[in-house]
Amino acid sequence: MSGTYPRVLPVGDRAVTVEVGASLDEETVGRVRALDERLREASPAGVLEAVPTYASLLVIYDRRALPYPELRATLLALALDLPASNPPGRLMEIPVLYDGEDLDEVATTCGLDRDGVVELHSGRDYSALMLGFSPGFAYMGFVDERLRLPRRKTPRTRVPAGSVAIAGPQTGIYPRTLPGGWNLLGRTTVPLFDPLVEAGETPSRLMPGDRVRFVPTPRLEPAPVPPNVRYAGHGVSVLEPGILTTIQDAGRPGLRRVAVPRTGYADPASARVANQCVGNPKDAPVIEICGPGLRLRFEKTAFVALAGATVTAELERADLGHASLPLPMNVAARVRPSNTLTIRSVEDGSRAYVAISGLQAPRVLGSASVDLGSRFLRPLEANDGLDVAWFDSDRARRDPVPVAPRAAAVRVILGPQDRHFDEATIDAFLEADWRAGLDSDRVGARLDGLRLKHAGPTEIVSDGMVPGCIQVPPDGRPIVMLSDCPTTGGYPKIACVVSDDLGLLAQAVPGKTMIRFVAVRIEDL
Repeated sequence: MSGTYPRVLPVGDRAVTVEVGASLDEETVGRVRALDERLREASPAGVLEAVPTYASLLVIYDRRALPYPELRATLLALALDLPASNPPGRLMEIPVLYDGEDLDEVATTCGLDRDGVVELHSGRDYSALMLGFSPGFAYMGFVDERLRLPRRKTPRTRVPAGSVAIAGPQTGIYPRTLPGGWNLLGRTTVPLFDPLVEAGETPSRLMPGDRVRFVPTPRLEPAPVPPNVRYAGHGVSVLEPGILTTIQDAGRPGLRRVAVPRTGYADPASARVANQCVGNPKDAPVIEICGPGLRLRFEKTAFVALAGATVTAELERADLGHASLPLPMNVAARVRPSNTLTIRSVEDGSRAYVAISGLQAPRVLGSASVDLGSRFLRPLEANDGLDVAWFDSDRARRDPVPVAPRAAAVRVILGPQDRHFDEATIDAFLEADWRAGLDSDRVGARLDGLRLKHAGPTEIVSDGMVPGCIQVPPDGRPIVMLSDCPTTGGYPKIACVVSDDLGLLAQAVPGKTMIRFVAVRIEDL
């Protein structure tokens, strides 16, 4: 390996990336896989999960149990003298009907006929290099050099599930309907991802290191129909859903290696205040609201609390002649059967949380969190029902839970690709006033302000990401990754937000809230 590798770089305050190279090739991928296996065998206390990518290994850790300097030393020791090849993984044969929309164009561009493209594509085994983009999407290499074409200039907004495609040296299968710019050669009906597997089972059919052989077939078996998860509980009913109202909890940790984002609360501190008020466990499901309009009717006695952005809410007491009472923030209020809660406004922030004592909701992969990108569960709709499992007046807070004032600046740790920017650009990034753009969402806060200039390549070999990573695409407009961000990305990351400050970005009102960043060191936290 080059003298500059391996190297360990912080990715915020809860992850590091171990770079073993900077290119997409079989040897570098082999070293990453070997490091992943060594780390798994060593199992250092404090390491929570690892995500192998093309040229690096993302390691998620608990710095309270394993300080960064100790983790760095451990990983550097494990990364010495990594082998460039590994034993072949398990082989999966996948039937493909080669009738893709781009098959003729690929054949013409490559100077082949349709049969020649099929022969080259199906005539070798591929290795799953990493998973990313969408749950269960395996980037597989390496395609015959005669078939190596760039992505399409204009990506499709809708690529059908099961599409088999190529781009550059790689091939892949779209596990569900997604946007994409790869060249479509054919399709399969083999299911690649099952979000409803039993606890302890792997939801992804393909894992890093597995091998795939595409087998041409004249016909395909029918694709299985995915099950539908319904909100059919009893205890609280949704009369009107409001604006993008979802159930969120602490999310889905431990599944990044199969490209499942953690998701969960966009503003964890506010959600946990709401749960604390009503006596729920701190990671229990809550209702996340992004604006007014939510109306809930209670069928069971419970406690309810509001936290996060400032909410104007009324509780209509049918048991008191339909009197309407204002509901305060950050404190538990008792609700009784036939009471109705109405959210009138949400101000001084983008998201608020409604906690209900004993609230339960359907779970996918161990979590009740709605993930719009992965299509795990869905936003609440009128006539949905949620279970209220218990009521215990001794658990609820009688006094408001103290809430710390919002910090004036967002702390960031520079890197891991800050070397892609010169010193003047980094200074400008830290000195600028930013606003969250109107196109911000739970995936990321897109920042309006100056445009940052790259000092080198505007893309990198895709590596691991966590919420808080600040990507800078070729257009120079930074994007702060939030709770629903993908597990990998291909743009340089100038810095990463300290995890305790992520709520400041989640609560930034698009077009209004001013955002300033201040750099800190992981060693000083």
